[in-house]
Amino acid sequence: MAPIIPAAQRLCASRTKSGLGYTILREGAGAKPGATDTVMINYIGYLAANGAVFDQGMQSALPVDKVISGFSQGMQMAARTGIIRLCIPASLGYGATATGPIPANSDLVFQVELIDIKTAAEMTTIRMGEATNPATGNDAEPQK
Repeated sequence: MAPIIPAAQRLCASRTKSGLGYTILREGAGAKPGATDTVMINYIGYLAANGAVFDQGMQSALPVDKVISGFSQGMQMAARTGIIRLCIPASLGYGATATGPIPANSDLVFQVELIDIKTAAEMTTIRMGEATNPATGNDAEPQK
């Protein structure tokens, strides 16, 4: 059975013009990622309606422009070492499409710790290094 996140941890204090909810749980320091950067994050994702956890990851590398719109917008608001809670309305998530354990028209909540930021150029260099040393392996990256 999936863990259930309490109701108080499914709320966000602020909203952007697009409707994305957010709460900065810990201020980060330094630069914030851009749309073409890749972020290294620890995260947990759960349904806003009932708190059921549908996904979580540690030290996950995600390209900011290859995730759902609300997550992409939220990542660009966080600085390195910061923790942010994102309240993503269905319109900025998966919309009317059910995706795995996420029902259609679901509002989502993610709590995300931003560990590091890599530019597109840095990721190209890393990938080139992995191509010459296949023993390092690649993690699968969730897609839009």
